[in-house]
This record gives sequence, structure tokens and C-alpha cells, in this order.
Amino acid sequence: MDVFDALHTRRSIRKYLQKGIPEDLVQQILAAAMMAPSAGNERPWQFVLVSEQEKKEQIKAAHPYAGMMANAPLGILICGDLTKQKHEGFWVQDCSAAMQNLLLAAHASGLGAVWTGIYPVEDRVKQFSTIFNLPEQIIPFGLAVMGWPDQSSKTPERFDPSRIHRNTWQGG
Repeated sequence: MDVFDALHTRRSIRKYLQKGIPEDLVQQILAAAMMAPSAGNERPWQFVLVSEQEKKEQIKAAHPYAGMMANAPLGILICGDLTKQKHEGFWVQDCSAAMQNLLLAAHASGLGAVWTGIYPVEDRVKQFSTIFNLPEQIIPFGLAVMGWPDQSSKTPERFDPSRIHRNTWQGG
């Protein structure tokens, strides 16, 4: 799949077949996530792979929009590592770029995935920190829930020229 096809056809998938994901594919997806750009090349991300049913149920209970985790083969929790910061606060942008790379790599591999946000919602941050016994300097950012898709979704056109401004703000 070429990059433009991946960008234009990736959609959030929340229903999965009960079929495992090969470890080598998980490693490829993580390698793609780690190729994301980051401020000062700090790469402040850490990844927690979630496959145990008990953890999946805890996630379902902790996050109002992550119920699909209970039936997914894999979740990848992306965390920001504050000890890796060169430029304070940019870990959020860096982890966002890693998440997008991860989602696109999953899609290009035939997997379906959805980004469930954790940071900056304080209650979610606390609950995920507890569930995964995260040290204080590791901040749970977002959870990518993934598996082989058991649903299809249409790809609507989203290009909107009214959102484009040249050199200055134009329009209302």
C-alpha cells in the first residue's frame, strides 16, 4: 500500500476477529512508530504491549471509550518518558507522531486499529498509571487497540479548501 492510499483509507476500527497478531508484525509496527520525528531527536516514547485478558478488562473499566479492548488481540500503550525530554512539553507531539506512524503501519499491514486518548485527562492518566504500575516519570499518552478487522468502513473525502489560508487568516 502506498503512503497516500494508507492516509486516505485508514479509519478507526473497533471490531476485531479472534485471531492473534504475529510477533514479527508487532515488531514491524513498533519499528514504524519509532521512526516518527521528535523534537531534538529525543524519542521520548515507551511502549507497553497489552494482551492479557485481565489487563484488557481493567482498561475497559477505566476508559469510557476503550470497551473494544476486551475483545481485541492487542493493545499498545504509548507513554511519554519525561526523563528523555530535551525540550520540555514536546513529548506530547512526539508521542502523537509515533501513534500516527503506528496506526498507519497497522493499516498498511491489514490490521484495524483505533487511537483511544488518555493524556491529558487526569483521571485516565492516574488509572492507566495504576493498571500498568508506571513509574512517576512515565506518562500514559494513548492506547492503540488493534486486531484483524471484523468491520469495514467507508472513506469519506475530507479535503476542505475553506480550511486553507495563505500568508494570513482569510475568511470567517
